[in-house]
Amino acid sequence: MPSVGRARSTVVIDCAWRMVLRLGFRLARVWWRLRRPRHEGALVAIYVGRALLLVKSSYRAEWSFPGGSIRPGETPDAAAQREMEEEIGLSSYPLRPAGTVCGIWDGRRDRVHLFELHLDCIPALRLDNREIIAARLASPEELHSVALTGAVAAYLGRDLRC
Repeated sequence: MPSVGRARSTVVIDCAWRMVLRLGFRLARVWWRLRRPRHEGALVAIYVGRALLLVKSSYRAEWSFPGGSIRPGETPDAAAQREMEEEIGLSSYPLRPAGTVCGIWDGRRDRVHLFELHLDCIPALRLDNREIIAARLASPEELHSVALTGAVAAYLGRDLRC
């Protein structure tokens, strides 16, 4: 059984990480608006029945799908699998390509590869409580009232083109 002191130090460390991520993201967005860099990422739309799994990062106001940047030499599907494992603890699920969206989001010229995963029930999720602080299922009716990132909104609007 973990000690209270250790649990408290973990909470403090998690809080410090969240503050660093928030500050870093704000600074990065300023830089991106000035430089307009190209960025390539991958997101996974996880359907549980008709509902979609949304994740909340510690540094954004909007909800998104699990995912992130594609590393040099990494394929989009490998990046999607890696990010899904890092952010919510899911691995070894077959992903289906679902198109690509492009836009200028957060000041970057983004190209985001989308993948879909269809599940019958929600598996146990493991959030790091640093980058990803919450997860929820949203029905198709609820999605209209949820603040979503640009790439997720483009995917849901089925604007799958670049």
